[in-house]
Amino acid sequence: QVHLVESGGASVQAGGSLRLSCIVSGELCATHSMAWFRQVPGKEREGVVAINSGGSTRHTDSVKGRFSISQDSKRNLYLQMDSLKPEDTAMYYCAAKPCSNHYPPSFATPDYNSWGQGTQVTVSS
Repeated sequence: QVHLVESGGASVQAGGSLRLSCIVSGELCATHSMAWFRQVPGKEREGVVAINSGGSTRHTDSVKGRFSISQDSKRNLYLQMDSLKPEDTAMYYCAAKPCSNHYPPSFATPDYNSWGQGTQVTVSS
């Protein structure tokens, strides 16, 4: 069982930056997949950036060139968000498939079976 805890969400002005963290506890296999999703009320949860254990990444078009994903040696996950826009406002969730490598990295929510509780990002114009 993997437990994920996100942090780093805040209210910022457009053009600002934030770094979200996802601290992982429990067993995450050497072969695994992780991703950041976001959701606004009334809309489906959407994939933002995904990464697999081979280091391949996938970005949704709206964040290319602005958001980057990284993982440290403890397999904690991070999302660096630069040049934030009001449309980036959402609850951001960390997700993991602990022992499976998605190739290419997946944005399908059923492909992940561990989720954090979310961290709110609000970008004002």
